Order: sequence, then structure tokens, then C-alpha cells
Amino acid sequence: MTLSVAETLAELNPQMTFIYVSGSGTDSSEKGRTMWARVKGETENALLRLPFKAAYMFRPGVITPLHGIKSKTKIYQFLYDILKPLHPLLMKLDSVLTSEQLGKAMIQAASNGYPKPHIESKELKQLSGASS
Repeated sequence: MTLSVAETLAELNPQMTFIYVSGSGTDSSEKGRTMWARVKGETENALLRLPFKAAYMFRPGVITPLHGIKSKTKIYQFLYDILKPLHPLLMKLDSVLTSEQLGKAMIQAASNGYPKPHIESKELKQLSGASS
């Protein structure tokens, strides 16, 4: 579905910037042992071939919600609740970012560009203006 929507958008407005939230560990070579990583890598590669002005593949590790947002996935919400006291420590890890940081990174990449198409968690934090 992502690719289908992206193809339509590229046809309608090739001057747009497209941002795909993929995930840490995605395999762009499409040859790795983990199926989900290969599939995400295939999707990323197909998106990068589309005629957008720019396309960025965001690869966050862990995204923590803010402002009372609750996950609809029960196991995630359970983990968020248990780990909440450790949140300040977890935020020091390069692989953990907030939903707000992810949004700010999207705005920055769309507005100002980024030198490479694949952007990992640590770079997403930097792009958002947060120090890791």
C-alpha cells in the first residue's frame, strides 16, 4: 500500500518530498536473513527510485509517545508503563527518540533537506534539534 500511494503522489507532484518511516535494522541490500528487514529494504529501495524531489527513509529504533498518548498495541503500552520511570535514562540512548522528536526531524528534512536518504535514530535526534 505504501508504494502504491507513493507512486500516485510522485505522479501527481514530483516536486514533493516523501518521508517513509521504516525502522532500525532495515536491510537495503535485500539479501539479509531477516524477512521483515528485507521487505522494508525492498520498500525503501523502490521508494528511492520514484521521481520525487527528495525521499528520506527514517530508521528509528524505539519511539516513545508523549503528552499522554496511549498505544493501541497493548504490549507496547504495557512496556511504556513499566519503563516510564526509566524514561530519562532511556532517552540518553541513541536508538530511543520521542514522537515529538520524530515529527521535528520530519519537518526539518522536508524543509531543509538532508545529505543522505537513510536517516538512523541518532541522526533523527540531531535533525530534530535534540542532543543525544
